[in-house]
Parts: sequence; structure tokens; C-alpha cells
Amino acid sequence: MHTVVVGTSGVTASDVLSVARGGARVELSVEAVAALGAAREIVDALAAKPEPVYGVSTGFGALATRHISQELRARLQRNIVRSHAAGMGPRVEREVVRALMFLRLKTVCSGHTGVRPEVAQTMADVLNAGITPVVHEYGSLGCSGDLAPLSHCALTLMGEGDAEGPDGVVRPAGELLAAHGIAAVELREKEGLALLNGTDGMLGMLIMALADLDTLYKSADVTAALSLEALLGTDKVLAPELHAIRPHPGQGASAANMLAVLKGSGLTGHHQDDAPRVQDAYSVRCAPQVAGAGRDTMAHARLVAERELAAAVDNPVVLADGRVESNGNFHGAPVAYVLDFLAIAVADLASIAERRTDRLLDKNRSHGLPPFLADDAGVDSGLMIAQYTQAALVSELKRLAVPASADSIPSSAMQEDHVSMGWSAARKLRTAVDNLTRVLAVELYAATRAIELREGLAPAPASQAVIDAARSAGVQGAGPDRFLAPDLAAADAFVRRGELVAATEKVTGPLQ
Repeated sequence: MHTVVVGTSGVTASDVLSVARGGARVELSVEAVAALGAAREIVDALAAKPEPVYGVSTGFGALATRHISQELRARLQRNIVRSHAAGMGPRVEREVVRALMFLRLKTVCSGHTGVRPEVAQTMADVLNAGITPVVHEYGSLGCSGDLAPLSHCALTLMGEGDAEGPDGVVRPAGELLAAHGIAAVELREKEGLALLNGTDGMLGMLIMALADLDTLYKSADVTAALSLEALLGTDKVLAPELHAIRPHPGQGASAANMLAVLKGSGLTGHHQDDAPRVQDAYSVRCAPQVAGAGRDTMAHARLVAERELAAAVDNPVVLADGRVESNGNFHGAPVAYVLDFLAIAVADLASIAERRTDRLLDKNRSHGLPPFLADDAGVDSGLMIAQYTQAALVSELKRLAVPASADSIPSSAMQEDHVSMGWSAARKLRTAVDNLTRVLAVELYAATRAIELREGLAPAPASQAVIDAARSAGVQGAGPDRFLAPDLAAADAFVRRGELVAATEKVTGPLQ
């Protein structure tokens, strides 16, 4: 099994994906253990002093003005975890919780939090045992970190609350820890707060969304090329010299992908009807510009994610010179903004894909294709309602594109009077990515059927490879009406598993 070693300088996106989705084991580096110990010595020294230090010997948030005596501090740390574990709603997905825990461990190992090495080791042990705390949909405002979600994770470390075992069964966390030989932790000064105060949930979801979108943007280039081909469009608009004079990197990459898919096509630009088109419609001609803008948005989001992966997000933080200082680094704005930005790009990519699909189905705009790609139009409805489903998904994506980060609801008696809503931005982006997959699956289904209906005209070798692979995967071709939902589900799975891109790349080589 792959092992990820956590040091003091952060982790990579690949590390997060390996732990969250691949079940990789986690180990602490020697350097991290030493940094944990050194920071803890600083916290212990401050805890022994009579002067109050926020997070060490005081209450939290609006209650930070109270100095807490030594005999109450262990209780204080337990209480902050218990009281903050106040999430509600459906359970969050296992991969999200694993990313959340791993990224919190990453910050703990930076040596800036003051958490003892044994607490960090317990976090790694829980991950390695396949124990997943029950975390709920609602509870984070994306400021002071993802407080409620992280609190539910910390509760598991204490042997309290519920968690899911590696067998998928939810049990009391204490039972699961005992079954795997893991001792519950007794939190000390600063530790409860340090386990809760990070942007880890929203960051984990951003990293996973970027990984999924990398495949989906390549998929969108392929489906756009298939639609262009099915509509007897021209590939001249994809020429590199045209995109070089508007040098957005994503646009150039998208155009190059489409051109690679269409290489050798017998359908592009040569078989127009009696009223030749001067230009193709925007949804065809401008596909690289729209998909390219989304790709460039992803590049910016990756930059933000990389910076956050290198960060130590906590409040207060332990500095190398021995100071323990309050700060605002837990504010989720940098991550929240790009999560919202990606949701806008996803909605627009889905929107242009739906317009191409609608064009394929309309006999007045499809340049010779039968209405709704039906076998016997009138007796058969063809893909009429498949486009309805696609339109419903796009409409939902437009609602999901409304930014969460533009909102703020004050909390903690106005001490925390401006929040990022980054967790909410991340949750809606996950739904958006899921729906984009379905939208592209419908376009794939329509475009491959349309190409097959162009009798006597040979598609590009890459297009034919996609059609063959899709048919082998249960995505059926043209014919009389049948129960359509299973076909669409097969197309969805074909795109979701990355098989669309894989089939294309067997002919084109790696897409950009």
C-alpha cells in the first residue's frame, strides 16, 4: 500500500488524493515529530505562567476574556470539541472526511500548533485504521476554520461520538478505537482549539474537484469535437495560428485537443447542405474559448490550493521565536473565492454543451439529421426528453453558480462578524461537478448517435474509437425508442470513470 509521509512543510495535492480516495497509509516524519515536541514545550511553558494566553489559558471566541485555571483546562479542551461538534444534516462523503482529517494533520505537523506528538500520531492511526468520523453537511461558516466538521473528527480522537469502520458500519467511536488498539486522547492546553481551527474541509474538496475537472474538461473537448463533427462543422476555427493571436493558455489547449480528436475526419467542413454556412454557431465555434476560460480558472484555483497546502492554518500559532500569536489566517476567503469561481465556469461549460445537444436534435439546425435523432420521428421521440434532463441539470448548475462567498452571517456574539462561507461553496461545487458529468454524458450520447446516422461519411479515427468504446460499455446507439435511463446511466459511468478520455487518447495520445 502507498504511504504518505507528513513533514513540516506541507503536502501535495497528490498526497491528499492518495489518502482521501486511495486509502494510502500516513506516517509522521522524524522532522515533524521533533517540530511537534519543540512547539509543545513552548505551549507548556506558557501554560505554567500566570498571564493569560489566548487558546492556552483562556476561553474561545467571544468568551476569550475569561482566564481559565489549570485544573479546568483539560475540561475546557474537551468541552470545546463537544460543544462545537454541532453539525446537522446528511453525512458528508468518506473521501471528504479523510481529506479533512489528513489536512488537519498536515497543519498539526507543521510545528506551529502546539499539539503533542502523540495526538498527531493518533490522527494518523485513525486514518490508517480506516475509521471515518461521522461529519454532517451543515455546521461550517468557513471562518475560524471548518469548526463543526473538524470538531466531529476531534470527537472521534477522544473516543466519543460515532464513526464508520472500515467495514462501512457506523459504531460508537470508542468501540472502533478499542477494536483497532488505538487509545483515545486526553486533550491538553491548546490542543482542542488546534484540532478545529482550519480550512481543511473546503481545501480538501477543492483539491478533489480540481482532479475531477481535469478529466471533465478533457471530456468536454472530446464531446464538443464529436458534436462539431456530427453537425458537419468546420475544424478550421481550431487552427493553432488563430488561437496564438489570443494567447490564453487554456483556449489553446482546448482547441488543440479538439483538433487532435478530429484529425482524419470525413465529416468536417466538406458536406454542408445547399445553403453553406459561412460560420458555425457560437456553441460550436467558440467551444475552445469557453472551455479554455474554465481551464485558466482551474489554473488559478490550483495556485491557491498549492499555497494553502503549504500553509499552517491555526489560531493562535506557535512561532519559531517562541511567541504564541493570534491571527486571522483561518479565514477561508482565498479558498472560498476560487470554489465559487469554479462553479461559475462549470455552469457555463455545461450550458454550452447543452446548446450543442439541442442543435443536434433540432431538424432545422442539425443539417440533415432526423428530428430528435429518432428512428421514426413521430412514432419515436428519440432523445427529446434526454435534452430535457440535460436542461434541468444546467438550470440547477446556474443556481449553484451563485457565489456562497458573497454572503456572511455574523456569529459568536459579533466577535466573528465576517465569515467566508467557504464550506458551502465547496459543497455546492461538488454537486456542480457531479451534474457537469451528467450533462457531458448526454452530449456524448447524442453526438455519437448523430455521427452514426451520417451514413456514408467516416468519422475521425479518435471519434470512432470513442463510439466503439462507448458501445462496449453499454452506451447503445441509434434505433427505435427504448427505456432511455439505463443508456444515459451507462454514458454517465463512461464519462465518470474517465473511459471517454482514455478511449480518445489511445488514438490521439495524451490530451492537454
